[in-house]
Amino acid sequence: MQGSRQKDNANTPARKKPAADRKKPVSGLESHVGYWLRFVSNHVSHGFQMKVEAHGVTVSEWVLLREIYGSGPTSATALAARTGMSKGAVSKLLARIEAKALLERETVEEDRRNHVVALSASGLKLVPELARLADQNDEEFFGHLPASVKTAIVDAMKNVVAVHGLKAVPIE
Repeated sequence: MQGSRQKDNANTPARKKPAADRKKPVSGLESHVGYWLRFVSNHVSHGFQMKVEAHGVTVSEWVLLREIYGSGPTSATALAARTGMSKGAVSKLLARIEAKALLERETVEEDRRNHVVALSASGLKLVPELARLADQNDEEFFGHLPASVKTAIVDAMKNVVAVHGLKAVPIE
């Protein structure tokens, strides 16, 4: 009998203390900066995602297209280093972008295992269009804010990036 009582107690959940007995209040979701950052970020990102996908590319592909547009011909290794993505992820994205005829690959003469990627004529034409969509998306979400507030937000986020040593470019 004693053994069965112990077994029953082991299967009985611990009683929860009434709210009045709790020592520390539990903060609400809305009291966290991270909650609001994520809330806004999800909406901003989704808006941009819908815009670029209407042009046949993903946000991840846009990131690489924009990087190549800015750097000129480059390697997958260099793109991985600049974006914080793995070389495998970059290679898969480059293959998808190449299949869409937005990218060209050239073999490096000195080492035939290496390739340099560059935007095709179609890619060079598309990137400025996508950049305008990014600008439009920012305007839709943040255009009502005074320039000083937008600058303060960007400066605060750059400070968080620096303090925490964040490296990867946000892609999703």
